[in-house]
Amino acid sequence: MTAVPKKIVVDEHGAPLEVIISWADYQDIAERLGWDLSGEEIADLQEAKSDWNAQKSEAFVPLSKVK
Repeated sequence: MTAVPKKIVVDEHGAPLEVIISWADYQDIAERLGWDLSGEEIADLQEAKSDWNAQKSEAFVPLSKVK
């Protein structure tokens, strides 16, 4: 991950309170961490992980079939 330019908001004692980042950086972070996924998408990923761990190869299609 690249460095994220930020502004740190501090209290009267200099202790950090908040961090301000650009909207574009926030969206990038949210996408990378999956914060933007719906409940259905999360359930699909959990099912795929379970199938992968159970070595259920029939649950997947070959990459050559993906358009």
